[in-house]
Amino acid sequence: MTTYTLFQPTITQAFQFQPTIGGTVYTVNVPWNIFGQRYFVEVYSLSGTRLLTVPLVGSPNTYSINLTAGVIASGSLVFREQSQQFEAT
Repeated sequence: MTTYTLFQPTITQAFQFQPTIGGTVYTVNVPWNIFGQRYFVEVYSLSGTRLLTVPLVGSPNTYSINLTAGVIASGSLVFREQSQQFEAT
């Protein structure tokens, strides 16, 4: 099942949500990096262990770029640039 989360960042704090990826719930923070001048995706286990930090890369509607590839074995987290939504499966 795919769940969708609209990306609605603020200037005062990191955007945060809890998607289910591959049947497991994670905490995702999307802070703005002032040095890099871009957003980054931080994925944490519910116990607070950081699993990965990657630049936020948008996927076109024609294919998916899995932001958690190589770290989370099953499922995926994709950011659709056009709709400004995260898709978690």
